[in-house]
Formats: sequence, structure tokens, C-alpha cells
Amino acid sequence: METILVIEDQEDIRSIIVEMLTEENYTVLDAENGQVGIQLLQAEVPDLIICDIAMPKVDGYEVVTWSRENPETESIPFIFLTAKAAQVDIRQGIELGADDYLTKPFTRAELLGAITTRFDKQKAFHRQIEKQMAQNYNYVYQSPSSCLCENLNQITSVSKRLIEDYDLIEREEILKALKEIYDLSQDYLV
Repeated sequence: METILVIEDQEDIRSIIVEMLTEENYTVLDAENGQVGIQLLQAEVPDLIICDIAMPKVDGYEVVTWSRENPETESIPFIFLTAKAAQVDIRQGIELGADDYLTKPFTRAELLGAITTRFDKQKAFHRQIEKQMAQNYNYVYQSPSSCLCENLNQITSVSKRLIEDYDLIEREEILKALKEIYDLSQDYLV
């Protein structure tokens, strides 16, 4: 279950959002201003942040800036939900790192749609990263360094057999084993 942090100074709006998200089976954390919101972010990392802009103590712009400057929170989807509807305000919010910007008044469908879109984009991003990691893993596994490890394992095995069974091995077998060690080592000498 995803956790959403709601930072909103107007208690009635915050209560409505918390209730709405709880009904949708999200775990909800809430803060009455940006200062409390940042304190919560330092204690628990949510999956998404919904934040007002105009708040006492620490405003939403400061919250998004703080969240983008911290490695633990920099990739958390961030949605501004505010009465500041001027194009300059929207632009500033996006430039500071917000992923979406909803204006008050908002509908349930708009808010839930924005949340769903953010989570879908985040899941797509994680799938892409996992695919790249799998490709990198396959590359590394099949790279010359993997062959080197295999060869070193073979050299170790042959050497161990020579040491353990030295008294039992005939001279020709010892020579054959030494040639095998030599050939395995030649692949990686510069």
C-alpha cells in the first residue's frame, strides 16, 4: 500500500484530502505546514507528496526544493495542490521540481487522476531501470571478466588437484595439467 504525505495548512481541506485518500486505501501522513512536512519527510519517506504552496513558516516552494536536494526524497513524486493559479506560479513550481500542479478548487477525480498518473509513471520508470539493470547484469556476466573468473576457477581446480595428488600422478599427467594452467593464463596476459 502506497503512503502519501499531505502538507496543507487549511485543516478542513487537509481533512477532506486525508479522508478521500484513506477511502482509496492509501496510507496517509499529514502535516499542517511545510516545516512539519519536512520533519515528517526526515522521519518517514512516503511514496508521494501532495503540498500546498502558501503556508506559514515554510512554504511549498521551500518543501519541494528541500525534497529535491535530499537523496532520500529527490525522486518522490510531488504534486502541488494550491489556489495559486497564475502561470508564473505554475511555472515556478514545475521548475523547482514538482511533477504536477493542481489548482483549488479541485475535484476528487482530478486529485485521484493526478496521483494515479504519478504512480503509473513511477512504475514505468522502475520497470525501465530494472530492464537496464538486467541488461547490465547480463553484459557483466558474459563479459571477459566473467571468463577470467571461470579461468581462474579452472586454474585453481587443476592446481589443487596437482598439489593434492602429486605423489599419485604420472609425469605426463603433471605436464598436461601444467600446460592446461599455462593455456588458461595466456588468455589474459597483455
